[in-house]
Amino acid sequence: MSSSTPLTAIERLAIAAIILTWGLNNAAAKVATAELPPMMVGALRFALALAFLAPFLKPPFPWSRRLAAICLLSGPIHFGIIYIAFGLAKSLSPLVVATQLWIPFTALFAWKMLGETMKPLAVAGLVVAFVGVAWMSLDPHGAADLPAIALGVVASACWAVATVLVRQTPGAKPLQVQALTAVVAAPVLLAMSFGFEDNVVERVRTAAPIAWACVAFAGVVSTIGASALLFWLVQRREAGRVTPYFLLTPLVSCTIGVLFMGDALSPQLVIGAAATMGGVALVALTAKKVVPVEGEAT
Repeated sequence: MSSSTPLTAIERLAIAAIILTWGLNNAAAKVATAELPPMMVGALRFALALAFLAPFLKPPFPWSRRLAAICLLSGPIHFGIIYIAFGLAKSLSPLVVATQLWIPFTALFAWKMLGETMKPLAVAGLVVAFVGVAWMSLDPHGAADLPAIALGVVASACWAVATVLVRQTPGAKPLQVQALTAVVAAPVLLAMSFGFEDNVVERVRTAAPIAWACVAFAGVVSTIGASALLFWLVQRREAGRVTPYFLLTPLVSCTIGVLFMGDALSPQLVIGAAATMGGVALVALTAKKVVPVEGEAT
């Protein structure tokens, strides 16, 4: 389908479903990590996803050191860090905004690793996005979540490197890569949870049903459903034609955080978040079009 033709009604519905799913998934991650050990949440998410992705574990496997790095970075490393960040965060909104830095990070690493050029607007957007996160973190409410925000930035950088590596591995099939990632991530995160987190068995045994519902949502609806819709979209349209819409995801998460999770929004937080998202939008709209590893950092 031509990228110049208007989006169809079904394509717009698919985009809206992805935005809503990813926005809800951020809130679900915070709820789940309040009840369950963060790395256990990641292990359970990937174990559940693997149950659905198992049919894609068919040879031949395009195994290589690069693909191994993708599986590690986009699996146990990224999700181990990001779930710890959600477990530490007192407020959902600042962390969700900070995780959007994966977009300018991707442009930066593509410039460094692939030799791609960065347009002046993309460079300006990158600077504005990072300044926005810094400004947001200086607010008393944001400062309380500074460790979580810092981990979110690190997780975003890991996700960005994985995204660039995917672009260097054109023969890899997306759902097969996701299945291989789940094979790696589930046991690694499970071992790390038992090795480094306290009271794992007790917390799993006493977790509220809402926590298990959030894990199921992440493992099935977000990892499988939203990703399937994303891949369907980018097979029909250029990635850059649809991915800018996904910048609305933090708006969904922040609205949930303010209305239902007690997030407090000061003028400084709002200004910092707006600057961050504005900078991210500049990068997304001017950088070379890419297809994310799974579409979103959470």
